[in-house]
Amino acid sequence: MKKSFLILSFCVLSLSANAQSTSKSEKINQLMELTGSGKMGIQVMNQMINSFKTAHSSVKDEFWEDFKKEIKAEDITNMIIPIYDKYYTETDIDQIITFYNSPVGKKMIATMPQVMQESMAVGQVWGKQIGEKVLEQLKAKGHLEK
Repeated sequence: MKKSFLILSFCVLSLSANAQSTSKSEKINQLMELTGSGKMGIQVMNQMINSFKTAHSSVKDEFWEDFKKEIKAEDITNMIIPIYDKYYTETDIDQIITFYNSPVGKKMIATMPQVMQESMAVGQVWGKQIGEKVLEQLKAKGHLEK
């Protein structure tokens, strides 16, 4: 009798934990949808494809279009869910969703592509300046030929 009770208790706890995990995963998926993470992944993929098209100009457009059909936004979303699950509690996810549903959260989602693009451009300039400064100092200290 005790053994049956323990097994039943274990099953109930397992189902409860699984339901909580599913609920959390669904919320993370909702967050990914809300922020457009899958769409951003597809945009990055399209940029990569364009680079490949430039490098492999003899390949017909049909190949690239067929290849794009194989790529699904859900694939990247499903890869990201465990990462969010690892770092955020379900309460955290609820609060993040609340933020992104607020006016300022919606503004952040809408402007993020431009912010990221401009930030990357500034980062490239900064990286170039650092690279030039390193080379100047290496030359000045005799580590490179002048």
